[in-house]
Amino acid sequence: MTADSRRLDQRYRYLYKPVVFIACLVPLLGCIGGILRSNRVASVPGFELGTDPVRWVLDTLGKTALNLLFLTLLITPLRQLSGNVQLLRLRRMLGLFAFSYALLHFLTYVGPFEAGSWTEIRKDLAKRPFTAMGFAALLLLLPLAVTSTDKMMRRLRGRWQRLHRLIYLIAPLTVLHYWKMLKHEYREPLLYGSVLVALLAFRAWRRLRASAPAVTAAAASARPPSLTSRCEPPKARGKV
Repeated sequence: MTADSRRLDQRYRYLYKPVVFIACLVPLLGCIGGILRSNRVASVPGFELGTDPVRWVLDTLGKTALNLLFLTLLITPLRQLSGNVQLLRLRRMLGLFAFSYALLHFLTYVGPFEAGSWTEIRKDLAKRPFTAMGFAALLLLLPLAVTSTDKMMRRLRGRWQRLHRLIYLIAPLTVLHYWKMLKHEYREPLLYGSVLVALLAFRAWRRLRASAPAVTAAAASARPPSLTSRCEPPKARGKV
């Protein structure tokens, strides 16, 4: 490792990762502070929860999970475009935070929002399909979070990468969940959908670009000999 790469490694380990970690905690700490203030438990900094605190916290946790999921998806294209391998240090942390916020979003929905009534939850699932989409996205995120460790990467080997491609199914589910939840608001879901389409298009372009040399080489090896090579006159034999 060169001196420059060592300094970059140290910056990511001791500066960038802690800063991103603290930034990811801000929405959760803001919600906790807002809850404590609105219930007059403690006078601490926090968000203003408005007239419906439970709904506000539910929406904030879900929106944060969606934002972190898209930031996780952006890491790989940024690494490929910049050549900065150190960006991968942030991907696992962002992905785990996305799962954590999605889980808190679900627990807030089951607990304070629906008061733990499974009868009401079943009615909601039947009445509003977008709730089922969010639940499906959370279930698909679970194996990705469980297998995010280095030990699981080594154990699963090639299957690990195939498993984590579920992220490209989870992302559309979350966008649909968010869009249907907003009902008549299209601007933000359209923005998320556009970013997702751009990410998928970039991924497809990279795959096509990577496979092009192999296809060209295979075509060249399978090409029949040219007419000029077949019509070349036989070499003259030397005199005895």
